Formats: sequence, structure tokens, C-alpha cells
Amino acid sequence: MFSLRVLGAVCTVSLCVGLGSNKAHAVGVPAGTDITNTAQVTYDIGATSVTASSNAVVVTVAEILDVAVTRQSPLNTPVSANATQQEILFTVTNTGNGPESFRLVMDSVITGDDFDPTPSTPSIYFDTDGSGDLSASDVAYSAGTNDPLLNPDASIAVLVVNNIPSTVADGNFGITQFTATARTGSGPRGTVFAGQGAGGTDAVVGNSGAAGVSSGQYRVAALTVTAVKSQTVVDQFGGARPLPTARINYTVTIQATGTGDAANTIFSDNIPANTTYVPGTLRLNSTLLTDTAADDAGEFISTPSPHVRVTLGTLNQAGGTQTIQFAVAIN
Repeated sequence: MFSLRVLGAVCTVSLCVGLGSNKAHAVGVPAGTDITNTAQVTYDIGATSVTASSNAVVVTVAEILDVAVTRQSPLNTPVSANATQQEILFTVTNTGNGPESFRLVMDSVITGDDFDPTPSTPSIYFDTDGSGDLSASDVAYSAGTNDPLLNPDASIAVLVVNNIPSTVADGNFGITQFTATARTGSGPRGTVFAGQGAGGTDAVVGNSGAAGVSSGQYRVAALTVTAVKSQTVVDQFGGARPLPTARINYTVTIQATGTGDAANTIFSDNIPANTTYVPGTLRLNSTLLTDTAADDAGEFISTPSPHVRVTLGTLNQAGGTQTIQFAVAIN
């Protein structure tokens, strides 16, 4: 179960695990820990052994402000023109040694890309349900209201959400950048914020500058899948007239053009009225398919309406044309 103190609480372990093997780790002894030392001197006076202890000296471990931001989504997130609420997933990990809250900022106006994604409203969400996608249960981030407070080594999953302009072209890419900054302060390595660390210790900026930055990009995949159908008729007299009992041979060519992938592609074609499917005629790229479900890519389904169905999987331009053939007989 997800648990986040959205009004100033600490991310729980249930949200902070399983976010990738490249997870950064917190540094050293927890901030606020007392390191106490007492020396001893042992000596003999005659037959008596005596031990004298020094005064105790105590030092309290100061806080290091460090954070890591890691993109979990692939480098290129495929999108189409005018698409809305397109998300990229990041994790924020507290790699310092004390509990720290973080300010979250996204920026989609980055030089060097083809277009600027348009931030949604809101544009940052916590991945509350752990799905990796934007869903109704995900909590929107509001700066200063529910800044994530993370213990050392704790992480939180964050979705950065943008809309895609309608003017983009196939193959264009747009960059979005995400930053998490320690609320206590940030700056050059070694910068000190006196008395502002855990337990009133000093807080010192670590190697990250107390600001973690990562970016992802949207890649426009203007993929189009087309289907072109043709037919030939063979009658019982060796001609090509559509007579009763004549056979209609259908050929359908399916092609993907553009960039990206068309996933989970399924071909389906209803058997026309006043005809009957000819068993054993279903083919994919000249390979005969059975009419039975689950033993190969094709099947004939008789109810509730008769049709043929072929599972094509993922199609893309590099895969070339897929050709499906089957036949029906005129009743």
C-alpha cells in the first residue's frame, strides 16, 4: 500500500523499494548521531591497579544534503501529435544522511530539441499506485504543500506530465527536465547551512549540490497502419462470375509506415452475409494457418458472428507488408 505524508510526512518503505537496481544510496552515519569518546589510563600503585577516565567528548554528526534523480522510463517515450498527459517516470532518492524534504520542478523549454512539450496542469504527480503510468489515484504535487519528506535511502516515484503540440512532425523529439532540490538549501559542494540540519546540526551540501537533475524525451512516432483488400472470384464453370457456390478469394495487405511500433495488432474480418467461410483457407504471408484458436496466429470464429482473426503482434515499417488470405463460398 502507498503511504506518503503529502502534508509533510515520510515516504514509507512500501513505496521506496523496487525502483531499479541503479538506485543511489545514502552516505555514512545518520545526521544527529552522537559520537562519544572517553579515554582511560590504567596504572599500578604498589599492588593496586588503578584506572582513571578522561572527560567524555561528544560530537554530533552533521547532515549532508544530497539527492539523486533517476529516469525510469526509456530515453525516448513515443508520442503522437496533439497527445495529452504524456508521462515520463522518475525516482527521487535521498542520498544524504538525514531526513529531508525536496522541492520538485520540471522544465520543458530546453535547447537542442525539435519542439517544446507543453506542461499539463498539474504537471507533476506522485505515482501513488506504483503503476508507472498516470492514473486517477495518483496525487498531484503542489510546491510547498506536499513536498516529499524522505528519510536517508528512501525514494519516491514521480511522474512528469506534458502535452504534445499539434504541429510536430514524424521523428521530432522534445526534451523535458526534472529537478529535485533539498528544501534546506543547495549550492556548491561544501556550502554550510548553520544549525539547519537534523537535530540542529549544521547542514552541508554534498556532491550533488543538493539538487538532482534528470531528463527524458518524447519522440513523435507518426505511425500509420493501412489495410488494402482485393478479391477474385472463381465459379464452378471455370469462369469468374459470382454465381451461387462460386468462391471469393480475399487478399488483405497490411503495412505500417512511419516511425514507432504498432503494438498488439489484430486483424479481423467478418464473413459477408450470404456466404460461408471455406475451412482451411486462412493464410498469413503464404503460410497456412489452422482455423482453431491458440495453436497459431489465426482462427475462424463462428459465434456470435462468423469472422476470421489473425494476431499480428507488433508492426513497424521495418517489418514490411503482412499479407492475409482466406476464401468464402457464395451460398
